[in-house]
Amino acid sequence: MAVVCNSLVLITVLGLVCGNPPGQWLEVSPEEPEIKTLMKIAEREYNSLSGQDDIYRPLRIADVRKQLVSGIKYDFIAFLGRTLCKKGENVLDNCPLHSLTKLWGVKCKFSILTVQWLNETKILQQTCSQEGLLTDFSGIEPSPQQDMKTEEQVLETLSLFKEFVMTYNKKYNDDDEAVKRLHIFSENIKKAKEIQEKDGGTAEYGITKFSDLTEDEFRTLYLNPLLASQPPRPMKKAEVPKDPPPTEWDWREHGAVTDVKNQGMCGSCWAFSVIGNIEGQWFLKRGSLISLSEQELVDCDGVDHACGGGLPSNAYEAIEKLGGLETEIDYSYHGHKELCSFSTNKVSAYINSSVEIPKDETQIAAWLAQNGPISIALNAFAMQFYRKGISHPFRILCNPWMIDHAVLLVGYGERDGKPFWAIKNSWGTDWGEQGYYYLYRGTGACGMNTMCSSAVVD
Repeated sequence: MAVVCNSLVLITVLGLVCGNPPGQWLEVSPEEPEIKTLMKIAEREYNSLSGQDDIYRPLRIADVRKQLVSGIKYDFIAFLGRTLCKKGENVLDNCPLHSLTKLWGVKCKFSILTVQWLNETKILQQTCSQEGLLTDFSGIEPSPQQDMKTEEQVLETLSLFKEFVMTYNKKYNDDDEAVKRLHIFSENIKKAKEIQEKDGGTAEYGITKFSDLTEDEFRTLYLNPLLASQPPRPMKKAEVPKDPPPTEWDWREHGAVTDVKNQGMCGSCWAFSVIGNIEGQWFLKRGSLISLSEQELVDCDGVDHACGGGLPSNAYEAIEKLGGLETEIDYSYHGHKELCSFSTNKVSAYINSSVEIPKDETQIAAWLAQNGPISIALNAFAMQFYRKGISHPFRILCNPWMIDHAVLLVGYGERDGKPFWAIKNSWGTDWGEQGYYYLYRGTGACGMNTMCSSAVVD
């Protein structure tokens, strides 16, 4: 007797015989031959519809399942990475993945229907995310170009980089820039570990908002090369108190220090150091703490070089010639040089002269405790990756004669048996200990005692 069956009945019978109940989803290994075939189809589909010149190759397949319908429906997630090849080169199967793009790509969900007796395959759905840092790296093999030993290290670095990007709201121009920054970030993690191993204090070094910058970029954008290359203007020697300094002192506790500021991507640390000193001097002599203008110095100091660096000794002289300083509110900071718009009618503070403070750290402490915060300069070698604690870098690595950053010394004390200097920086509160750097006291660490000075307010 002949039995007439439609295709759905035939599929149903075959499914029952093979143990695949119709309509029920079954998990499938990504290593199955038919899945690899489907991935090839999905890969070609994405490349044909992406609208980009670059060719993408599969990194990994995940969450594969199939369902018996009027054929077999497959659902899976595909991670695709950009290659070095372009469309039209007819080399799809031989395109090497771009260096580190196994960490950067697109995540696509595919639904594909195969009807074997019709020899037909149809893509029912393709949904892909925008290209970016992938959120699921499990199973993705590390690229051979990467200088990393294990896949675990790759995954750890990726996780840290993703957190870094979100924490500091990093924005990159394109995927090439992002991949470049990821390379730098990876190398900087190693550098931070090396600094940590050689540090003699209690500091913690690691990921900071500067972790995607090379050493040269960091120096160019945030430091001050003129401090080591130009001698300071001669100043009168400060008179050192005869009495020994107190065991500890902190001008933040006595109202002489304004909030931490942010110089931005401008080498104007010299202006912030001097202004911080004058804010303290004005408070001690006039009884009011006023936030004064760094931008005035950036714009109007004709001797120094604005975002290109400067010397505190020059800045004092420039302020005397200008006739004083406006407030931060009246002359706000923009982080780049503009036309000088200083007005003598808006002067809120002035100075009479400036003095050079001795290099002996006991004398520095005595002068500070009696006279207020001090403008100093130091070698910022360890500061790019500083997070917290008392920093005591290996002396050879933090050469005291290679000073490149001006800051404000506000106090000193001891923590966990380690003597320290409390230093106000100008990189915002999202760096260091709420914007402060703690440096080992007593050894001239990083040249912190080589260029100490203060304004004088009569």
